[in-house]
Amino acid sequence: MARSRHSDSFPIDRPVVLGGQPWTDGLVIDADPAARALGVRRGIPLGSAHRLAPEAAFLDPETDADTAAVEAAFETLARFSPGLAGTTDPTDPAFGLIELQADGLDRLWGPDAVLVQRLVDAVKPVLPGAPRPGIAGTRFAATVAAGHAEPAVARIVEPGGDARFLAPLPSSLLTPDPDVRARLARFGLRRIGAVAELPRSALVARFGEEGARLHARSRGEEIERFRPRRAPERLILALPIDPPVAETESLRFILHRLAGALAAQIDARGMAAARATLRLTLEMAFARAGTPGELIVEQRFPEPTADADAIERLLLARLEQTPPPAAVERLELELAGVEPAVGQQLSLFVPQAARTAKLGWQLARLALTFGEDRVRKAVVTDPEAPLAERRWTWRAP
Repeated sequence: MARSRHSDSFPIDRPVVLGGQPWTDGLVIDADPAARALGVRRGIPLGSAHRLAPEAAFLDPETDADTAAVEAAFETLARFSPGLAGTTDPTDPAFGLIELQADGLDRLWGPDAVLVQRLVDAVKPVLPGAPRPGIAGTRFAATVAAGHAEPAVARIVEPGGDARFLAPLPSSLLTPDPDVRARLARFGLRRIGAVAELPRSALVARFGEEGARLHARSRGEEIERFRPRRAPERLILALPIDPPVAETESLRFILHRLAGALAAQIDARGMAAARATLRLTLEMAFARAGTPGELIVEQRFPEPTADADAIERLLLARLEQTPPPAAVERLELELAGVEPAVGQQLSLFVPQAARTAKLGWQLARLALTFGEDRVRKAVVTDPEAPLAERRWTWRAP
């Protein structure tokens, strides 16, 4: 289950649903076994989940933290294999599943058992829970093996043994379609081995194209081509400062050069950056005792951008808010989350077509100027509360 901002006081005496409050316009991201036993499923509206499990605890997700954790896991696993697949979108049903192409890695990292242990030890520090690893000859069998593995203990299917491993397992694992699952049960095909014994033509006649997939999966045959994910790009540029400077206005000149150079690169390729990280290496010769040697300023943009001036203004506002405690001898700027820029359809007759995007940047600058605790938005928390003042609350934008 994805992490929640309430994970420090996780309720254990009632069902748990992750996705938001039941009166908000959202979908269920995940649910614990107790909630699933009541009929709650991923992807259903939160209001429907509340009707199925009114006594459940509804938790708001920490999507940024979950995305960052999975991105860190991808970066860690990329040291072992370039073939990685998965999603970093917490709302995707496949979120939490990371596929790694392990063919031929035994020469570098040892046999499967040794490789899995190395992978588990590498990702443990960056994930909120212990991973469940599984290795098999096909993607489907490997996913099932991981689902049946104990935390941090690999379930390894011997080469060529995918069909034998799958045979005693429930046939409902073969498809996410509830109608197909029900029909398999009505036909008495409750185990994957029973499905594998049927001719392909019989399954196709009953289930169409899904029948062909059922036949291939039950026999341990690969039906989906592995497509490695395209890792988000990161651009980094640094400049030394000699002699070191401590004034914000002097740092602005260097920051202007860094932001302009990186923004020009991503703009020329039709890309945009989602966040920036500014690292300042401090001169420690005349610094006070206990001063850290590096200051890191992180800033997420209201929307992906390639505008050098907008990037510079936000980062400069952060520096003015928290000036460096010592002279700076090196400035490094990183633009991350670089992806193809999304176009915006402009209106022919309404000049304020981009007013929503502009409002986001203005709110970000106001928060930096006056403090993040001074900028709030009103959010409805309980529309049925008897007192009007308890129906809404202030939250950070």
